[in-house]
Parts: sequence; C-alpha cells; structure tokens
Amino acid sequence: MRRFLCTLGLLLWGVAVAQAAPTRSVLVLGDSLSAAHNIPVESGWVHLLGERLGKMEPPWRVVNASISGETSLSGRNHLPGLLAKERPGVVVIELGANDGLRGLPLDALRDNLAAMIDLAHRRGARVLLLGIELPVNYGPQYRDGLRAIYAELARSKRTALVPFLLDGVALDPTLMQDDGLHPLAAGEPHVLDNVWKALEPLLKAPRR
Repeated sequence: MRRFLCTLGLLLWGVAVAQAAPTRSVLVLGDSLSAAHNIPVESGWVHLLGERLGKMEPPWRVVNASISGETSLSGRNHLPGLLAKERPGVVVIELGANDGLRGLPLDALRDNLAAMIDLAHRRGARVLLLGIELPVNYGPQYRDGLRAIYAELARSKRTALVPFLLDGVALDPTLMQDDGLHPLAAGEPHVLDNVWKALEPLLKAPRR
C-alpha cells in the first residue's frame, strides 16, 4: 500500500509539473492579417507557420488567437487569459492596423503594445513584434508616428521586430486582394518568410 501511494504521489507530481511547465508553443495575437481574411485558413501564414513548426525536432505548435477587427486594446484585454492557458514560449504580436485605420491616438496604441510586451515578458515568454504600414492617404505624420512606435518599443523593450509584415507583398497587386490591405493566398508564403527571419532565432533562445 505504501509503495502504491508513493507511486501515485510521483505520478501526480509529474502531472503537476507537466501542467505548470511552459510549452513549446508560439502564440500569435493579431487581427485579420493573421486570421486568413477572405482566404482559406490553411493558406494563411499562421497555418503555414504551424506546419513548419511541427517539422522541427522537437516540434513546436502554433496557437492562433488572431481575430479580424482586433485592436490593440482588445488584444491587451485578451492576452492575460491566453498566457495563463497556453503558457507560450514565444508571443507574436501583430496589432495596430485597426487602430491606425480608425485614426485612434498613437499614444494609446503605444501604451497597449507596451503593456502586452510586459505581460508576455513577466510570463517568461520571448516576444516578436510585427509592424504594419498604413495607406499613404493617412498622411506622413501619422504614418511615420505609427512606424516609429514599433521601432521604439522593440528597442526599449528588447523584443524582436519585423518592421513591416507585408514587406515585398503590399505593393505587388498580384499578391494582394482587391481591398489593397490583405494578401491573397499567393502572398502568404512571402509573409511567413518575413516573420520567419525574426522568429527562428527566438525558437532557439533560452526562455526569459
């Protein structure tokens, strides 16, 4: 009986440790640019990332928490629960496009992104920040201010950065949907390539 209880105790301890241990997962918190807007889900860059991560040894998995229409404030509100549930090793933050398209104050965007980075860091996760660009009709002052937020946060918070998620895609009409904002399925592998260059080193780095 004593041996049985000892064995049971070890099993329960092992389960508790496994549940508490961080997983080899990448949490993507984004908007429609990461939610495969108007294209098959399996064609989106996050799904393609999951396929690539699954081939690693040992494998990683991807958790796509992206929601079309998500703003930096709503993402900030969602993040604590996601961190507690998923315990990711890496958090990819792709937010700000909807803030910009709605002309929301840049200071609020910066505060929300900074808070999300701090939340992830406190959980021991590494962070990759994905920057976005706005159409030229938003004016240089607002567009430059938005661009500067990502660069400044990456520098001050010591996070990895992709300056422009759609670099090499956004200005190619053969890779973009008619709305001029979202890639076609043909453009998604290019988006993944942009992300992968900054993400791959984080997968090999020690947890914070």
